[in-house]
Amino acid sequence: MKGRAPGVRIVTEALVLRSVDFGESDRIVHLLTRSGGRLTAMAKGARRSTKRFPGTLDFFNHLKAHLQVRGGQAMARLEQAVLVSSFEALRVDPSRFALAVYLLELLDRLAPERLPRADAERLFAFAGGALQAIARGRPGRRLQILLELRTLAAVGLRPELRSCVRCGRPVEGGTVAFHVPEGGCLCAACGLRAEGALTLHLGTLRALDQALQLGLDRLERLALGEVAEREGALLVRRFQRFHTGLELRSEPVVDRLLAARPPG
Repeated sequence: MKGRAPGVRIVTEALVLRSVDFGESDRIVHLLTRSGGRLTAMAKGARRSTKRFPGTLDFFNHLKAHLQVRGGQAMARLEQAVLVSSFEALRVDPSRFALAVYLLELLDRLAPERLPRADAERLFAFAGGALQAIARGRPGRRLQILLELRTLAAVGLRPELRSCVRCGRPVEGGTVAFHVPEGGCLCAACGLRAEGALTLHLGTLRALDQALQLGLDRLERLALGEVAEREGALLVRRFQRFHTGLELRSEPVVDRLLAARPPG
């Protein structure tokens, strides 16, 4: 009888996306790791051990994670977690907390596993930067739209906002058709033959395209007028639902909290 294949020990930075109690003392943890993307790990005895897991497995926590990974097994084993940062600013404001949870749920559902190192590092840096943007910014509807758009782009679901997805010509005019199933905008000629396309102002597409180019630390400076915010919310939400098929559990909560927050 062959023995179990030896595991590979990995020490990597990680963000806690989700944590679920399992059995009497264990916890299943969903992590976004700097070294390989999304990973699910079992933390044995996590609810009893204050030495190996001293309050480290909560939402948003940035960890130095010690993992044991065995080939052929879907779940790694989390041996130890050292807290690097807890993003405390996200925990003292309900709107910030809800928006951050919404972002993490998107990443938990969409982030790929077993990414090449360079891709994993880019996604990890994006996630950390997005949480920082929520922590220091105003957690309103505008920030939600822009960060949701950036999250979709970070996992490979970037809408085409400049050129026609059918013929490749740059889009022009006061209003533009955006075809959600095809993933982008249409020129005037192609838009005439597109049933069910959204009709949006060109300025809305330009603003969203600019949001994809800016550093996360500058998103707060991007102005969206009332019309652009309404149209941007419609585009991003429909695009996300069509291309991911997700109904996020945190969506009603964040929508309610951000709608109740006074503008300004």
